[in-house]
Amino acid sequence: MSYADLPRVPSFHLASESLRDGDALKPAQTSKRFGVAGGKDESPQLRWSGAPDGTKGYVVTVFDPDAPKAGGYWHWAVVNVPSSVRSLPAGAGTQGGSDLPSGAFQLKNDAGFSGYLGAAPPPGHGPHRYIVAVHAVDVEELGLDAGASTGALVRKLTSHTLGRAVITGHFERR
Repeated sequence: MSYADLPRVPSFHLASESLRDGDALKPAQTSKRFGVAGGKDESPQLRWSGAPDGTKGYVVTVFDPDAPKAGGYWHWAVVNVPSSVRSLPAGAGTQGGSDLPSGAFQLKNDAGFSGYLGAAPPPGHGPHRYIVAVHAVDVEELGLDAGASTGALVRKLTSHTLGRAVITGHFERR
């Protein structure tokens, strides 16, 4: 399953000091780990508002649908963000998640670790889109544990998402 399998739902507002919708990613959101010059693997600062009535929690994801991997590439997934939370600081996606709200945790990204992985498309592959999304869900906990796959997350989001707020950035390596 991929991000494209998620149902269409109402949108709400998402803003970031780290990136603007449609703009290129800043070096901080690219991957030092995967050799991008100036990369920091720093998750973006996010703030949101206007989630649908009935929202009991949030899930935050960063996904690259243009990756040369079937189903795209998951860079970050945070589940069980409490409904009282309306923002995450830049860098909240460090391994260990010490800046995440109480009860929230990160799933393994497609690089195999729990945390944010910055953008690092293959050189010469062209521009990739990075979909940063906050999903408003109708449950406080999705019933996943830290070992759950992003495929399991997509299946849960399919039946529990009330709304979604999205910012899309882009990045390429020549």
